Amino acid sequence: MPASAPAKPSKPPPWFVHLAWRVHRGLHRLSGGRFLWTPSNKRGWGALRLTATGRRSGREREVILGYIEDGDDLVTLAMNGWDEGHPAWWLNLLAHPEATVRLTGVEEPVTVRAHAAQGADHERLWARWRAVDPELDARVAHRTTPTPVVVLTPVR
Repeated sequence: MPASAPAKPSKPPPWFVHLAWRVHRGLHRLSGGRFLWTPSNKRGWGALRLTATGRRSGREREVILGYIEDGDDLVTLAMNGWDEGHPAWWLNLLAHPEATVRLTGVEEPVTVRAHAAQGADHERLWARWRAVDPELDARVAHRTTPTPVVVLTPVR
C-alpha cells in the first residue's frame, strides 16, 4: 500500500491573516514598540521594523517582519502571508535596496542593503528557516509564487 503524501497545514483565510497583521502593527504603535517585539535569541527568530522607500510613491513605508540572524546579516522571507504575489515591501526593496531596520534593544536604526539569496546560500538559509518552522515547506506549497530569501546586510 503506497504511503500518502503528508497533508498541507491548514491555511487561515486571507482576511484573517491581514487582520492579524493590522492588529499586530496597531499594538506595536500603541505600545511604542515594546509589545510583540522579541529579539531573535528568544525563540530562534525575532521581529524587526523595516523602513523602505516606496517604489512608486518615493515615501517611507514601514512593515514588521520576522527575521533570523546570520552573522551580521538579518534574513527574512518575502511572503505575502499565504497570498499569491510578492509583498509590497519586497517590491520596494527591489527598486530601492537600501533601507533601515529597527531591532529590539538597539537604540539607533541600522541602515541595510537588501538582496535575494541565491544558490547554495539560498538553500542554507532556507534550511535555517525550516529549523525554526518545520512546516515551512508545506506552508509555502499553498503558493505558486516563489518565496525569496531576503538578506539584509548592514551598510558600513
